[in-house]
Amino acid sequence: MKKDLLSLADLTSDELWHLLNVAQELKDEWKGGGNQPILTGKTLAMIFQKPSLRTRVSFEMAMHHLGGKAMYLSPEEIQLGKRESVPDVARVLSRFVDCIMARVFSHNDVKTLATFSRVPVINGLSDYSHPCQGLGDLLTIVEHKGNLRGLKLAWCGDGNNVLTSLLFGASRLGIDVSVATPVGYEPPSDVLEIAFRFAQEHNSQIEIGHNPKIAVRGADVIYTDVWTSMGQEAEKEQRLRVFPPYQVNAALLAEAKPDVIVMHCLPAHRGEEITDEVADGPHSVLWDQAENRMHAQKAVLAVLLANK
Repeated sequence: MKKDLLSLADLTSDELWHLLNVAQELKDEWKGGGNQPILTGKTLAMIFQKPSLRTRVSFEMAMHHLGGKAMYLSPEEIQLGKRESVPDVARVLSRFVDCIMARVFSHNDVKTLATFSRVPVINGLSDYSHPCQGLGDLLTIVEHKGNLRGLKLAWCGDGNNVLTSLLFGASRLGIDVSVATPVGYEPPSDVLEIAFRFAQEHNSQIEIGHNPKIAVRGADVIYTDVWTSMGQEAEKEQRLRVFPPYQVNAALLAEAKPDVIVMHCLPAHRGEEITDEVADGPHSVLWDQAENRMHAQKAVLAVLLANK
């Protein structure tokens, strides 16, 4: 594994599986009484341009469980690229800490941090991808389904950064992905080019379309996300007009397999992309998925900082 985690496209299938296996080991260890303090003396700096419940708490608790410390740096404290240049932030921070996690708007910022940092940099979210979410999602799927190869994951909604990470990870691990987005909201062409190449190499299938009922037909997993992400607020009214046919509700679930699981990276806008009936229903794995962010990130930290 490279010294940074910026995108799941940077990992081989073996590296992905290694992270998932380490995550499961650390989760089992934690549930069995607690993790070994393998990161004693290590400090993670967490740069936030965007607020987050799950990213902040899951990373802080991951470091705490493994014996290390996490330092929250708010948007006001850093003002990444405004108060101080991104290269200078990387140069300074990496003299103080052992690892940097950054939750940013522009993917170029996290790439620049990695270029100028002496220590590993983890992408906690960017406009391009969300690799830690993708790892937590894959861990959740394998927990509930027992395997990955040959499963069908259906995505209903916006072709956003979470979908990018799922396309990269799923295609390399043998999961078929069927995407349904409104016209004009498909994943970026450069993302699809990479994902189709991975799919060809690993015998998985990717379908891009616009009909959610067709996408979920025979699905083992249905995944959705908010229709308007942070930074897209100006598009909200337009999106609210376009996306309602992509709502994950009981009628849509009826088109999938009887044992389908439903996923959402949260926070959810209930009544928009997902109904209460589904989010709180027997097919939902939303809360397992949220917890698994912490365990997946433990694995990333353990591999990067403890050579696990």
